[in-house]
Amino acid sequence: MSEREPAFDFLSLSDKTVLVMGVANKKSVAYRIANILESCGVNVIYTLRSEARRESLAKLLAGRTTLICDVEDQAQIDAMAAKLKSDGVELAGLVHSIAFADYPEGIRPFHETTRQQFLQAIDISAFSLTSVCNALKDCFANDASVVTIGISTTRMASESYGFMAPIKAALESSLAFLTKSFSRFSEVRFNAVAAGLLKTSASAGIPGYVDSYLYAEKVIPRGRAVSTDEVASTAVFLISPRSSGITAQSVVVDAGMSINYFDASVVSAVTSADVD
Repeated sequence: MSEREPAFDFLSLSDKTVLVMGVANKKSVAYRIANILESCGVNVIYTLRSEARRESLAKLLAGRTTLICDVEDQAQIDAMAAKLKSDGVELAGLVHSIAFADYPEGIRPFHETTRQQFLQAIDISAFSLTSVCNALKDCFANDASVVTIGISTTRMASESYGFMAPIKAALESSLAFLTKSFSRFSEVRFNAVAAGLLKTSASAGIPGYVDSYLYAEKVIPRGRAVSTDEVASTAVFLISPRSSGITAQSVVVDAGMSINYFDASVVSAVTSADVD
């Protein structure tokens, strides 16, 4: 990560503290967000899922403050919040980049999703945002910004994403309710970056995802997929005071894919294949 001081603090983030949740490796969206935040002079505190994850990231996060917090365990969430509060930490922002879905038998039809799969996924990927924010409410600055990572559309029934679209829809819906709820005692904002298909280690493990990613590159007008840094840069903007008028929103970052499904070359390729 860059140790340079920002030449001009356009985003007004210098010397502020932001908590980043969800770093798994150097390709993680959370890591790229943290990287940009640090280049803006932000003090980033990292929460990691386990001691094993902390050990695996020891070199990558050398010299950084790391806390253990498995969001499936409320006691760990509470302990993390208590630690920050006892240390007198005031958070200008929270980055929630956490998602998990279990596909032990690969991607199956949505109606075959098991109760255990769905409830675990919604607990980790959606409810954890509410649980963490409630625990941290006394640590947030009055005008803090919370940013989570969603997907570009929760209405596209993509088979390669399994049952995660409904989970992300729940996450997205919670933004409005958290904004309203927190408005009773603060000006904390809640937004999401609704990302298009990304090339990350996590996504590579989803059955069928790579083919969808390659298709996205064909549909996107510029001919190349959304980069992790493009998503990360948008998240940093939403964390910053420069986005103070934006709350309860999902900002789509898909490089225009949603406007180009009927691109002539794509349509031609499909219809020609049908003829053959």
